[in-house]
Amino acid sequence: MPQSQTITFDEKLALSNKACLPLQAGDREGYNSIMRTIPMPSYLAKIYKEKVGVGHLTSGEWNLSEAEAEFGPDWLNR
Repeated sequence: MPQSQTITFDEKLALSNKACLPLQAGDREGYNSIMRTIPMPSYLAKIYKEKVGVGHLTSGEWNLSEAEAEFGPDWLNR
């Protein structure tokens, strides 16, 4: 799912439920690949930036569309 596309709460819930299937089968990477398509909440992205570092968020694995919408496209560089 492209990062610029917003999804509803119900869509987020459906993806979370879908991610449980590979996790139950012991496929942690399958779980992670589905979960990373769900936009990270902006408050959580802000905490990750402060506690874990920008490099972790710029790895390209995370959907940061909600944080970019709330904080602006250059929020990681501020």
